[in-house]
Amino acid sequence: MEWLNELLWGEGIAHSVMLLSIVIVGGILLGKVKIGGISLGITFVLFVGIFLGHFGFSIHPEILHFFKEFGLILFVYSVGMQVGPGFFSSFKKGGITLNMLAAGVVFLGVVTTLIIHYITGISMETMVGILSGAVTNTPGLGAAQQAYSDIHGEPAPTIALGYAVAYPLGVVGIILAILCIRFLFRIDLGKESDRLKVEDNKHENEASPVSLLVKNPAVFGKTVGELSALVGDREFVLSRIWYNNSKQMEIVSADTVLNENDKVLVVTTENDAEAIKTFIGEEIQMDRKEWISLESQLVNRRILVTKSEVNGKQLGELRLRKSYGINITRISRAGVDLVATPHLVLQVGDRVNVVGTEASIVAVEKVLGNSMKRLNEPNLISIFLGIAIGVFLGSIPITFPGIPQPVKLGLAGGPLIVAILVSRFGYKYKLVTYTTASANLMLREIGITIFLACVGIGAGKGFVDTIINGGGLLWIGYGFIITVLPLMIIGTIGRYFYKVNYFTLMGLLAGSTTDPPALAYSNATAGNDAPAVGYATVYPLTMFLRVLTAQLMILFFA
Repeated sequence: MEWLNELLWGEGIAHSVMLLSIVIVGGILLGKVKIGGISLGITFVLFVGIFLGHFGFSIHPEILHFFKEFGLILFVYSVGMQVGPGFFSSFKKGGITLNMLAAGVVFLGVVTTLIIHYITGISMETMVGILSGAVTNTPGLGAAQQAYSDIHGEPAPTIALGYAVAYPLGVVGIILAILCIRFLFRIDLGKESDRLKVEDNKHENEASPVSLLVKNPAVFGKTVGELSALVGDREFVLSRIWYNNSKQMEIVSADTVLNENDKVLVVTTENDAEAIKTFIGEEIQMDRKEWISLESQLVNRRILVTKSEVNGKQLGELRLRKSYGINITRISRAGVDLVATPHLVLQVGDRVNVVGTEASIVAVEKVLGNSMKRLNEPNLISIFLGIAIGVFLGSIPITFPGIPQPVKLGLAGGPLIVAILVSRFGYKYKLVTYTTASANLMLREIGITIFLACVGIGAGKGFVDTIINGGGLLWIGYGFIITVLPLMIIGTIGRYFYKVNYFTLMGLLAGSTTDPPALAYSNATAGNDAPAVGYATVYPLTMFLRVLTAQLMILFFA
């Protein structure tokens, strides 16, 4: 029975893998249990690890360290790949206000943590753990642990303990703050929904079709190519034309000539629509179905971009219209329709709306790929190349005056930054960064569960003693203050001064704490996708700031 003893209580690889697997399975099963409609999800993996660690189950320190860091890298890199495409665009227009408010939540949390640290004398590494648990941010926990280990050469168990004791009430505190904002401002959900519908009528960047009657004498006899030069940098595409003289319809090309009373189907943005209408003529009420009934010989189909050779090329470079006699009106990317202008850069995973004959569309499919099988194949080169560059970047020591230890982005910050940059700009270097949502989720969940299991097992030995004799109950109270106070202040500012819609504000508050249970509650309450949009808008910047501030607090104050 020696083999069984070694498997259960040894320090070998088999023991380590089996213990991690048991912790992860137990945590995921418990995470499905809901209390009052709220679940802690995979965070239960941390508590199962603490439970088994308390009863003497352990993993060799070096093996535990490897699993923990590798799990963290997989997790933050997957998060970066997910949020990267929208990271920079989230700062545009209304997103600036939401992101600044979310940044306010982050910095108020840091300030509150520092005040409690100086008043109570609790060590900074413990307070950073409490902060990470209070805002339910696991990457911040990982970044703090990694930064502390870089400085002192050993992990700080109180970081994980602080996180573990503050986390449960952190989840409740976020939802409580959302409810308090609602009752404080006496918000009527029905009125908020009506207000949201009015706001949603403005989609300035998305492609939308409009039917026009050619009435402007300045464009009579002009070709579409000449028209594009006259209009300037407006985003629009003439898709189809119905000739008044011949009563025939055809696909528009650069050589198509416009004449009085011709009807044209134009795809443009809300922002440019009025200018295009004024320049061409007048809008007519012609349903898309009427255009379809006129085009008996034409087919309208969406084609997937799946060929890596097309990735990063401008639409105009492919010369599809001249080569195959087709027209491309819209390109769908991440659920948003974009106007298919010649300078638009294609990426693997785009859905291209093509109009043409059956034969011409088949030819275009060969150019673009249109193979779902290719999209389902993982692009491991971009993933592991990005991780390698991220680890290298995170290991570079950066010296600042007045700081005794060099600052590093670490194994959390480096891969996160590189993942954001690769997912946003990788196509410029012919890197195929497209990953299916399910593949990204799988990689992310594997990484975070391994990380949480390792943190729990490592912290389990002293957890109960900390709660009973080490001031753990006070830590829970401090965590609750760190959770609720910044959310109430910023929530009040966002509602009173910036008049942010309550549904969007719910997503903002959930996103500023990167808390999925709070988002789930917000979505269920709202009954629309406004909380999810608000959450997604602030999530990238918030995640970055949480990781960065956790490391800086350790470097400056620990």
